[in-house]
Amino acid sequence: MKKSVEILGLPVISITEGRELGMSKTLLIDAKNGTVAAVTIEDEDWYRGVKLIPYESVIAIGDDAVTVTNSENILSLSDAGDYEALLDENIRVIGTKAITKSGTIQGNISELFIGDDGKIEKCEITAPDGTTTEVTCDQISIFGKQVTVIDPNGEKKNKPVTPKAPEAAEAPKAAPAPKAPEAPKAEAPAPKAEPEKAPEAPKAAPAVKEEPKKEAPKAAPAAPAAPAPKAEPKKEAPKAAPAAPAAPAADTAKQAAADKATEERHRRFLLGKKATRDIKMDNGIVIVQAGQDITEEVLQKAKLANKFIELSMNVR
Repeated sequence: MKKSVEILGLPVISITEGRELGMSKTLLIDAKNGTVAAVTIEDEDWYRGVKLIPYESVIAIGDDAVTVTNSENILSLSDAGDYEALLDENIRVIGTKAITKSGTIQGNISELFIGDDGKIEKCEITAPDGTTTEVTCDQISIFGKQVTVIDPNGEKKNKPVTPKAPEAAEAPKAAPAPKAPEAPKAEAPAPKAEPEKAPEAPKAAPAVKEEPKKEAPKAAPAAPAAPAPKAEPKKEAPKAAPAAPAAPAADTAKQAAADKATEERHRRFLLGKKATRDIKMDNGIVIVQAGQDITEEVLQKAKLANKFIELSMNVR
């Protein structure tokens, strides 16, 4: 399984053409089937519209890149008719409230775990106090735009049935126990032989007096030396690992500079154009109405609401 954070931000590489096709940006969620339908990408011409890779076309997702067969796997919005409805729904899952069927909010969805086939295997929930828990796909009823509905007891419904069946089967086997009363009959004659051997007991008594001298067991206290294994805590050496993050710092700076340059090109492209439809924030507030000019203020609002791509797709 892969976390969403391990997929997004990776370069998309064509293994037959040997070139980089863009950068993975978001996951297109098929909420009805609980899967990732596609990965949207951003390239040098991203301001011309959304481009995406169907998840089934992804060969592999490695530590450093997402690989596809060739550039023909990349679909533009005009070619992505099957995905247009999912783009309109724009369900992200991450950031939605996790609420039980009984109406209890457990926190917010903070991460997705995705299988090789694109199925959402489980979600991570972060509670208000900062603690995290996980729910599997079997415990999730609905992936909504603002709310993810879960059933915490979904996996446990069938567990009590299995243990009860064997217990019922074993009960009848205990019935033969009544045969036990026959045993005392065999033991009854034994006590008669014991009184005859009683006189021999005193002869063995002197030997018992010598046993106390065998105080050798006092050597047992030496055992406490065993606590020596406490030396195990020395395994703290792995603390040196945090030094590794120093390398990504340079890459992050380069990426930030590239993103800033791309954003500037996008801003210049959009300024002065008109919106072809209403662009709204997730809470319903209108950023710009259809027919209005795209201004600096509109661009700023779209950026804060994560609606840059949607805005670029609906201008003339």
